[in-house]
Amino acid sequence: MDNEEVLRLLGRIEHADEAAFRELYRAFSRRLYAYVLRQHGDPAQAEEIVADTLYEVWRRPSVFRGDAQFSTWLIGIARNKVLMAFRSRKPDDKHEDIADVAEVVPSEEAGAFEMLAQQQRHKGVRHCMDKLSDEHRECIHLVFYEGMGLAEVAGVQACPENTVKTRLFHARQKLKNCLKLLLQSEGGGTLAGAAP
Repeated sequence: MDNEEVLRLLGRIEHADEAAFRELYRAFSRRLYAYVLRQHGDPAQAEEIVADTLYEVWRRPSVFRGDAQFSTWLIGIARNKVLMAFRSRKPDDKHEDIADVAEVVPSEEAGAFEMLAQQQRHKGVRHCMDKLSDEHRECIHLVFYEGMGLAEVAGVQACPENTVKTRLFHARQKLKNCLKLLLQSEGGGTLAGAAP
């Protein structure tokens, strides 16, 4: 959905048009949920943060002026809410492992071995992503999973574009090295082109 369509819907939402809000919600909620879940890790809290983020849109739709992509602006709001949720955690709160947001769906022709290999690769990538710093992980997620440009990521992370480039470079190197070590420890040899 482009900004022109978003602005049209926001204009209707200003007049309490619930159908327009549902349309906007359907267009952005899944992607927003995937981002928040990846950052926070708790599915229930991720749903709450998505609801709070979209409630901000319902409450004040005129705040978005179309200067950036709507999804970038929305992720910026969600990011602030995730940070507030982390700050409000008690020291004894424990992080739980979560199921992957995007499940591995094998083709119908894949046999048991192929399915197992695909799941192991997915677990390996997830393991290596979890070893990245929050900034590096978020940067990788925004670029490779959300499809954002460097300028958009710089806006979300509130840093210069060159910092985003540096974070991407280091994150890719760390992922490549981690996956390489993981494959070697499992007897799989070397990894060519491991980084996204």
